[in-house]
Amino acid sequence: MQQTLLIIVLAPLFAAIIAGLAGRVIGRAGAHTVTIAGVALSCGLSLYVLKQILVDGIPVYNHALYTWLISDGIRMEVGFLIDQLSALMMCVVTFVSLCVHVYTIGYMKDDPGYQRFFAYISLFTFSMLMLVMSNNFLQLFFGWEAVGLVSYLLIGFWFTRPSAIFANMKAFLVNRVGDFGFVLGIAGVVYLTNSLDYVTVFEQANSIAAKTFEIIPGAQWEAITVICICLFIGAMGKSAQVPLHVWLPDSMEGPTPISALIHAATMVTAGIFMVARMSPLFELSETALSFVLVIGATTAFFMGLLGLVNNDIKRVVAYSTLSQLGYMTVALGASAYGAAIFHLMTHAFFKALLFLAAGSVIMAMHHEQDMRKMGGLKKYLPITYWTSLIGSLALIGFPGFSGFFSKDALIEAVHASTTWGHTYAYWCVLLGVFVTAFYSFRLVFMTFHGPERFSTDAHEAKAAGHDEHAHDSHGHDAHGHDAHADDHAHDDHDHGDHGGPPHESPWVVTLPLILLAIPSIFIGWFTIGPVLFGGYFGDAIYVTEHHDVLAEIAHEFHGPAEFVLHGFLGAPLYLAFAGVALSWFLYIKRPDLPPVIADKFSAIYKVLANKFYFDEFNQKVFAGGSRALGSLLWHIGDEKVIDGLLVNGSARLVGWFSGKVRQVQTGYLYTYAFTMIIGLAVFLLWFVLAR
Repeated sequence: MQQTLLIIVLAPLFAAIIAGLAGRVIGRAGAHTVTIAGVALSCGLSLYVLKQILVDGIPVYNHALYTWLISDGIRMEVGFLIDQLSALMMCVVTFVSLCVHVYTIGYMKDDPGYQRFFAYISLFTFSMLMLVMSNNFLQLFFGWEAVGLVSYLLIGFWFTRPSAIFANMKAFLVNRVGDFGFVLGIAGVVYLTNSLDYVTVFEQANSIAAKTFEIIPGAQWEAITVICICLFIGAMGKSAQVPLHVWLPDSMEGPTPISALIHAATMVTAGIFMVARMSPLFELSETALSFVLVIGATTAFFMGLLGLVNNDIKRVVAYSTLSQLGYMTVALGASAYGAAIFHLMTHAFFKALLFLAAGSVIMAMHHEQDMRKMGGLKKYLPITYWTSLIGSLALIGFPGFSGFFSKDALIEAVHASTTWGHTYAYWCVLLGVFVTAFYSFRLVFMTFHGPERFSTDAHEAKAAGHDEHAHDSHGHDAHGHDAHADDHAHDDHDHGDHGGPPHESPWVVTLPLILLAIPSIFIGWFTIGPVLFGGYFGDAIYVTEHHDVLAEIAHEFHGPAEFVLHGFLGAPLYLAFAGVALSWFLYIKRPDLPPVIADKFSAIYKVLANKFYFDEFNQKVFAGGSRALGSLLWHIGDEKVIDGLLVNGSARLVGWFSGKVRQVQTGYLYTYAFTMIIGLAVFLLWFVLAR
């Protein structure tokens, strides 16, 4: 088992090193061949490990492979914990990553950074595998920071473009805020347990729950609550929960394949996985669970609203990711950890499908991302259309699709929860179903249906370099980050497909779409029973008896077919149908109405178009206040105290004293003799008096 696990995690790393350092030697074909082979090997072996756990019944693997340092009894190790949770995550990460790797061959075919991009995404896969396979907090933190580093490199992949540099710096800084809390949580764990090992820490969970911290003098805080909230603040950064969500929409500045990889199976799901892994700790803090529940519900509903007004095809899918991450977080707060991971799994397939389908549309539209300049693409892009439709149906929870099983089970679990804030959370996720259906099919209708709003001549002019939005030498649009940036949206990359009407993408693009569409339809049928109600996770996830909402709703589960039929009795299904119907009415039947509605409710539209003014608050209040404070400290602390008083003041004092002492140096011998006699007299007087 150990050799198998080492190959799984190291194959993408070695492939990334070869593609990155020897890219010019092996060429483009060599770079994509070695990285795809590495990820394919990891995917195949991950499926083999999952088969061993499910079919062969091998015990949980938990071993340290390498001891890096021992300090005061704390062992800092590299090790693997392979149980049902990590095995499932390994399969999801590697399969989605494999599809993205294959897709990238077609999408990035003319990019000068081709080999570098393959090196980055392979390194991304290695980082996520290190995170989900770890058996200790140190390795978890290594993978946590590694996915953050590679996401920084990939969001700013087109580094000649100012908006890309702005976006990756924004992601970096926002995640540093979350990671500060994450480090404090890990420090609290080490302080109370003197260990970084998961199993050792979990065995002492009750002991941690009995202890308190005195953060504010005279006020005792439950140690378990402080630790769990700090850990979750880290998850808020990585999994883009309000208010640390602002980096994720801007991550669309990177190429579409990395948008799919970040949003579907790697970085943003790290926080969800971490909280599920830490369930033995979170289960002992009602306050922490309520905090998680309310933050997740707020993200699920209010971030979904932003997808209603955005016209950039990639950003609409990005806001969908924000909302769905909120759904997963709500499930974690309701102690339905299994439902959160189940939705994470199904979401990985259909969200990667939607991003890659959006990229296929962008390729066909010659870099155009504004949905208002599309329409009628169904006949030009049949494979992209049907796979995108499948992804959208899965996203809205259409009966029988994978998203239906995971989302409905999640909503039922929240409804059955008794954790404080569950009523607010239930209404948020319930109303979020309508919002999700509306913006999802708004995308479908505006992109693939209705009249053609593009011009072949315009595409030919753009391809020839005469488009009004000029591209730099790398084909990158340089628009800013204001609220109307989507009005000029382009996929900032020249795919080498110039002129003529749109046409279907090559097979290296459509094959991953088909491979992802299959689980988007069928995987829920085969997995809902064992994963949610069949005890699949075993001891990998811990839930106290009075929090076990999944066990409560399991009594009503009688198979996937009946689960689908039962869905017709609940409100979510009809809210989804209502969202689709309203979207059809506004964007197919009466496309003249949306501008009228936006004008009539201009105040609300402006708030949504400006993303609830989070960016303005961060830039003007948070960042602006920090700069003002820094400037104040510079003038007072540095200029006045350090430079003025300590450095220059001490120099002036020494100069003044030297000037006085210099006057004593007369150069006359009798003056020095007189001084020596006076000094000797004083010394003798002190000696006599001291006796």
